[in-house]
Amino acid sequence: MSVAAQPRVQLRLKDRYQEKIVPTLIQRYTYANAMQVPKLVKVVVNIGVGESIQNPKALDAAIADLKKITGQQPVVMKSRKAIANFKLRAGLPIGVKVTMRAARMYQFIDKLISTALPRIRDFRGISPTAFDGKGNYTLGLREQLVFPEIEYDKIDKLRGMEVTIVTTARTDDEARALLTELGFPFRK
Repeated sequence: MSVAAQPRVQLRLKDRYQEKIVPTLIQRYTYANAMQVPKLVKVVVNIGVGESIQNPKALDAAIADLKKITGQQPVVMKSRKAIANFKLRAGLPIGVKVTMRAARMYQFIDKLISTALPRIRDFRGISPTAFDGKGNYTLGLREQLVFPEIEYDKIDKLRGMEVTIVTTARTDDEARALLTELGFPFRK
């Protein structure tokens, strides 16, 4: 099926960005044109699987979980150097990651905001200080069960994950405004 023949996926977050968020940010920061408005570039989701050194099946479980959550095949990350205290040799698999762009990225962020974050126990909002100084935001999740695709009975262990949102924003303030307009629930 050609790209033109594929049905258009409902991207309500991207449509909202183009119709409402861009004009709002242009007015707030007095940008000269719409191309200066910060936008999302990619979302990287990774799971560290340090126990895969003793238990290779843990890596397979993490790959399966990440594939269910993101809809993409994860890449296995290998250690770059040996650390004797951790019994780690160079080249051993220690984690998995997925990089999402375009439509998948918007679908994942929509799912994260509307479904996963509200399912976190005792949730009071995400940290407003987790920016890196260049407009990128990293969010840590303690368990994969917050995503509806993961069934409690079928997991072997609770695993945390890190979600990094990369933007074109030049400052943390611009990135925070973009993510707030997208619907991220920052705590006060």
